[in-house]
Amino acid sequence: MSGAEEIRSTDLKTILHSKRANLYYLEHCRVLVNGGRVEYVTDAGQRSLYWNIPIANTTSILLGTGTSITQAAMRELAKAGVLVGFCGGGGTPLFTANEVDVEVAWLLPQSEYRPTQYLQSWVQFWFDDDLRLAAAKQLQLLRLERLLHAWDARALREAGFAADTQHLQKLAQQFRQLITHAPDVTALLTDEARLTKALFKLAVEATGYGDFTRAKRGTGTDPANRFLDHGNYLAYGLGATATWVLGLPHGLAVLHGKTRRGGLVFDAADLVKDAVILPQAFLSAMRGDDEQTFRRHCIEALTRTEALDFIIESLQQIATDTARLAQPTATSTSTAGDTP
Repeated sequence: MSGAEEIRSTDLKTILHSKRANLYYLEHCRVLVNGGRVEYVTDAGQRSLYWNIPIANTTSILLGTGTSITQAAMRELAKAGVLVGFCGGGGTPLFTANEVDVEVAWLLPQSEYRPTQYLQSWVQFWFDDDLRLAAAKQLQLLRLERLLHAWDARALREAGFAADTQHLQKLAQQFRQLITHAPDVTALLTDEARLTKALFKLAVEATGYGDFTRAKRGTGTDPANRFLDHGNYLAYGLGATATWVLGLPHGLAVLHGKTRRGGLVFDAADLVKDAVILPQAFLSAMRGDDEQTFRRHCIEALTRTEALDFIIESLQQIATDTARLAQPTATSTSTAGDTP
């Protein structure tokens, strides 16, 4: 490409979100446009250091303590389809003025040209309680399969996370039955809580962590609890990206309640949280990692396992399969010319 040619902002969308590699967390810097590029600026004594942000290959950006962003930078990020979230120090909690719950509030790029077929499929079943339950069950089963595959991966074992595979398989078999026969979403959520508790126990045993009790968000003082909170927000970023890419409103949850704000983002994030974030939280806690190191390991694992691909494909599959169940079956007992 000659120096006279320019890359148009609209061309940046040609990289699919599912193929983008980066999720950024920035603090104590300014985000601005410099020479046509989106950059963040840090101060080093009397000098200002400029660092490029490859927005064409970025899914989402978290802006932490001491950050600011210009209108021009937001314009370029929106053109490239990058989600922007404002958050506290270390990546948690997230907060911005948006219609989404404060836990997962994101500034979404404004675009009316996203696909419509998945939204149309989603609303075909969403208002039917039984079909919405069927979608929730499919989501939980996909989550369970992803967990089994991830926890048995060689990369995780080599990192020091040696989970009891036989025990995990028994748990999976037990909860497949419970998920399949759950009478309603309340029972499904109860089973989910029991499974998560069992997974925490397995993770403690796999890493030799010792005593562990999952604390409410923001109240945990031990490293594993802090890392779990931190890592979950990274998963929420992928969930928000996936639902935006597919054109699915965050309020159309299937598992986290019909009226919970941002519930579908939580549903989407659940597909990868246990598989990737949970084991890394305990590994980093045992190694004494700081938040930056933990975050880097999480992002590397999410990228390596193509987590965003999996979330997008799972939501597509749920939308298509459940909408098919909502289609009325044709009958051969009447024709267009029949009279009562």
